Amino acid sequence: MTRNERNPSIPFVPLDDPRVEAFGRDLDAIRERIEAQVGPADLTRVRRLAALSRGLEIGGRVLLHFSLEPITFSLGTIALWLHKQLEATEIGHTALHGAYDRIEGAGRFHSTRFHWRVPIDERSWHHSHNVEHHQYTNVAGRDPDLRYGMIRLSPRIEHKPYHRRQLWSVAHAWLTLGFVMNLHATGLDRLYVDRDAGGEDRATWARRHRDAARKYVPYYLYEYVLFPVLAGAGWWKVLLGNWIAETLRDVYSAASIFCGHVGADVHDWPEGTRPRSRAQWYVMQAQSANDFRVPYVLSVLCGGLDYQIEHHLFPRLPPERLRQIAPEVQAVCERHGVPYRVASWPATLRKVFARLRALARPTAVVRDGDAAGGDARAAA
Repeated sequence: MTRNERNPSIPFVPLDDPRVEAFGRDLDAIRERIEAQVGPADLTRVRRLAALSRGLEIGGRVLLHFSLEPITFSLGTIALWLHKQLEATEIGHTALHGAYDRIEGAGRFHSTRFHWRVPIDERSWHHSHNVEHHQYTNVAGRDPDLRYGMIRLSPRIEHKPYHRRQLWSVAHAWLTLGFVMNLHATGLDRLYVDRDAGGEDRATWARRHRDAARKYVPYYLYEYVLFPVLAGAGWWKVLLGNWIAETLRDVYSAASIFCGHVGADVHDWPEGTRPRSRAQWYVMQAQSANDFRVPYVLSVLCGGLDYQIEHHLFPRLPPERLRQIAPEVQAVCERHGVPYRVASWPATLRKVFARLRALARPTAVVRDGDAAGGDARAAA
């Protein structure tokens, strides 16, 4: 059990605060202007990134196939990781959010046609992430991302005995993020971790497993069977290089993703909280996220998730547009007194792990916005 306690040292803007509507109008002005600018240049950029990614994949696989010493093996592994990283984040995550859907000629980058080159089912992820997480960010009982399998990310999630070992669960999730995220998107993690919470009929149970297998089977056959077999006697080095590249992508992506909404100063919301206006939704999103700053190349490899506040305010914008408007968004937040959390990546990671350690204990305290959360409650 948790106890509710407002911490006055953590800045918080209630949803009924008179500043909220003006805050919303300023963000709407940014949104309308930047959405009007999204067009062919954004599509050209993602096509060029995709061509670069494809070149990195071909180069990496050739180097791994013919490598005879550690240097070419290492270069091949790094090239393959960069390919996987771009496909997962700057290209894939963005396309599946619909960033290019309104651009004529989007082709394979349209969200309904995009094939994600990671082992995560697109349809399941779209519902779990785009619909449930982005619409109900950090709202208990609605946002599935307040927990990942055996990982508790909010004191509003009931503490279970296995949460005491959640730092081990975090390490496992980071090393196998693609696999774990498919379990999460399809709901299989909840089905197997909380066996008494499923209530699944046989047809639903079978559908979840089919959705997961639809990506697992072809993806892992391609990565861990096809190319090692083609390498013949050198199968082991190709298999090892593929595994290292996959693990690098998973760890790097996890280090980006977990920084998005975790920290003692990040607000989550009581069950039943619903915004009554776009402005209230904006203020909920801004107070439920962290930004962190890294050099441009690292930001591209993060897929713009280092701009998590901007991404949650405007989830259909390409990452380059998030980088463009971040100074304006920060200025708007500061002008209206809405918390805008931004720090270095190491500092944000330290905050994240401190929170994860605290949430491993059943005594973790709800510190954020309890009284104000009810101000936005409305009938579903």
